[in-house]
Amino acid sequence: MSIPSEVRPPSIGDVARVAGVSVPTVSRVLTGKQRVSSDKTKRVHDAIAQLGYRPNSAARALVSGRGSIIGVIAGNTSRYGYASAIQGVEEAARAAGYTVVITVVESTEETEVQRAVDLLLGQQVAGIVVLKFDPPGIAALRALPAGIPVAVMSGTRETRRSQAVFEEAKAAAAATQYLLDLGHETVHHVAVPPSRREDGRTQGWRKALKDAGARVPPVMQATWEPESAHTLGKAIANRQDITALFCGNDDLAIGLISGLAAQGKAVPRDFSVVGFDDHPLARFWLPPLTTVSQDFVRLGHDVFRLLQEQMAGAAVHRLERRMPELIIRQTAGAPRGGRQARAAADPASAASGT
Repeated sequence: MSIPSEVRPPSIGDVARVAGVSVPTVSRVLTGKQRVSSDKTKRVHDAIAQLGYRPNSAARALVSGRGSIIGVIAGNTSRYGYASAIQGVEEAARAAGYTVVITVVESTEETEVQRAVDLLLGQQVAGIVVLKFDPPGIAALRALPAGIPVAVMSGTRETRRSQAVFEEAKAAAAATQYLLDLGHETVHHVAVPPSRREDGRTQGWRKALKDAGARVPPVMQATWEPESAHTLGKAIANRQDITALFCGNDDLAIGLISGLAAQGKAVPRDFSVVGFDDHPLARFWLPPLTTVSQDFVRLGHDVFRLLQEQMAGAAVHRLERRMPELIIRQTAGAPRGGRQARAAADPASAASGT
């Protein structure tokens, strides 16, 4: 006997499609906060009856003012940055008397995104925080109906929402410039999967090289998994044209260093490596990892404060910026074979220029 597949309950998007109106129009009918023409209102109610749609608790909370839950939508909860950001939101929300519910969006597929959004909107949410660090986060943000208070966390600006943002591009440029100042002719970049065509870390790296008149090498694209950088490290270990690498996060930097070590190469003797995020274990790595520190917990506090303003009815969307900090440790030095490197090994020889 075959087991019937699970039927997805109708969503607000389905109501909009059947009624021939937009999702924001359905939202306005449900909340009653803005006037909608009688014709469109009737079409929406007819579609609701036809589909058996149950208006979500978020819409009812907007009318009653009784929302007690803060929703968080994220593409991942296991990575350091995501987990720490959610920690910050949860701390601030709990202090304000709210409970936090987390929904993970695992892909950009429309049905998956809508499922996650509907699951969250089925709660008595007062407002929603979206972690817009990856494509699933961007897709979830676009799927949210109008009329629900939303604030965004990201490394790139979202002009239509209140947002707490890291100045990733400026921080990446500073890390790249640091490597150039050590004497490297250029800096190669191992990138995390971008949230759009090119993320802020890659943009900052590219700008620093162009501003310095340095060659801009092709981006080395990795996955989120450190194994991908480990494989890359082994592949580039004998390349003479690479002396410095800026990695999109610390997981990739550590995977890269491990791959280089597997081929007998040492950091920073043979290659200089700089990470991004300042993972709690970065300072315990051997050698301790030079990286860019981002205070995700404080960013979580920032975004909740912005969400509170939206829940209170603020009409203006505000932007909160935080500048990450370059943390200099021991994985970056002068390029191999350069005068600075010879000075460290043999000061007398370097001074004579031989």
